[in-house]
Amino acid sequence: MATFKDHFSGGACGYAEHRPSYPPELFSWLATLPAGHELAWDCATGNGQAAVGLAPHFQRVVASDASAAQIASRRVHPDISYFVGLAEASGLRDGCCDLVTVAQSVHWFDFERFYAEVRRVARPGAVVAVWTYTRFRVDPAVDAMIEPFYTQVVGPYWPPERKYVDAQYRTIPFPFEEIPAPATELTTQWSFSQLLRYLGTWSAVQNFKKQRRSDPVADLAPVLEICWGPDDVVRTVKWPVHVRVGRV
Repeated sequence: MATFKDHFSGGACGYAEHRPSYPPELFSWLATLPAGHELAWDCATGNGQAAVGLAPHFQRVVASDASAAQIASRRVHPDISYFVGLAEASGLRDGCCDLVTVAQSVHWFDFERFYAEVRRVARPGAVVAVWTYTRFRVDPAVDAMIEPFYTQVVGPYWPPERKYVDAQYRTIPFPFEEIPAPATELTTQWSFSQLLRYLGTWSAVQNFKKQRRSDPVADLAPVLEICWGPDDVVRTVKWPVHVRVGRV
């Protein structure tokens, strides 16, 4: 049986509110690839960020997550059906999906079982796409403060699967006929308090708090604020997005 490595249910509301959204251009490009556009499955949907991006391009979207808490925080949309289920055992019928997507989550899966599930649910001409975003960038001063926080302060508290994200998904198994993906990035405009709330959603921060019973983001905030400026200062925050796409 596949197991669910749950690093996010406890912070599902914060995850929904404080994680950035994916660029619409990514979904427009993905929609050009499959032979049909009847059904897309967004697996490990979290609160539905990617599912909402897919909705304009497919007749129906189904979005699943093993965390009931994440599904409870979903982004309601008339064309999206949400359900709680494992990535490796979705319960979807055979040969029903034109596109399968996994945003920032495939590194948690049992790769072999999940890819078998993708092949089972895929319709002829279907495509699978998985992607991750790596560490954000703001400016040299802010970045220089975040680097030791990421690698040293909370570094020991990242789950081991984080290695796949740090490697930009280049090292994940991906046994499909690969399609080159265009470079893309995730961009948002945030205040200082918004950035702190985002840092609080990191699984390493959550693990640090549980084990050390203190908040590393609260310790970082006073020195980071010197680089950022007052909370009414809004800065551009960017994450590089790394996409693997293949024909099933």
